[in-house]
Amino acid sequence: MSPHITLREVIDSDLPDFFRHTSDPESSRMAAFTSKDPTDRASFDAHWARIRASDAVIRTVLADDVVVGHAAVYGPPEEREVTYFIDRAYWGRGIATAALRALLAVVPERPLFAHAAADNAGSVRVLEKCGFTATGKDRGFANARGAEIDELVLTLTG
Repeated sequence: MSPHITLREVIDSDLPDFFRHTSDPESSRMAAFTSKDPTDRASFDAHWARIRASDAVIRTVLADDVVVGHAAVYGPPEEREVTYFIDRAYWGRGIATAALRALLAVVPERPLFAHAAADNAGSVRVLEKCGFTATGKDRGFANARGAEIDELVLTLTG
């Protein structure tokens, strides 16, 4: 049975869970475009303070009332971008797709953009299931891999 997925506002007690999720080496490698050192708690806290003070729409992702990740829309109106991060222990259960769909219902502005490591098939599939289509390719430095890698640019117009 699939877990019940809900989104809610981020609260302070979510941050230790987010830190654990994003500092997992395998998760960071898959996400690729992470902070320089995902295990640096001070940098993590400063990053989240900036995010929470911005106009980003950010939500905690809950699966059966357990914090399993976060999802957000951020950036200037003409370049709004989605991002999400789900605890590796919950991958493959449709949680990212359900969370992103719920977030897209909260944020009606279009177009929205997303970037994903080209080899992150799971994330690309989540975006496609939510209506994003590949509209470009790019290369960028992936901190989690210590190298420049291929990335896909995806767009949601409707």
